Amino acid sequence: MGQSRKGKKNRGRERSETCEGCGRLFPRHRGVEYSKRSTFSTDLRTGDNVSHSIVIDAWYCLSCAKHRKILEKIKRQNERQRGAF
Repeated sequence: MGQSRKGKKNRGRERSETCEGCGRLFPRHRGVEYSKRSTFSTDLRTGDNVSHSIVIDAWYCLSCAKHRKILEKIKRQNERQRGAF
């Protein structure tokens, strides 16, 4: 008989995120999520080359996203996806 019918006690509150640029705490709905892709590879001189790619999800506050022009990048990505279909 731990929880009531209404669910969790923190219902109605959003999770806070930390900005990757300035470290500001902000509610999740006010932030911008941006996926960065990083590619790593082993020594290129030898023939056995191993490469890894990692996708990193980063959250930015609105002011940092505008300053770093992340909003424009996301807009261009969405336009490309719409044009492909």
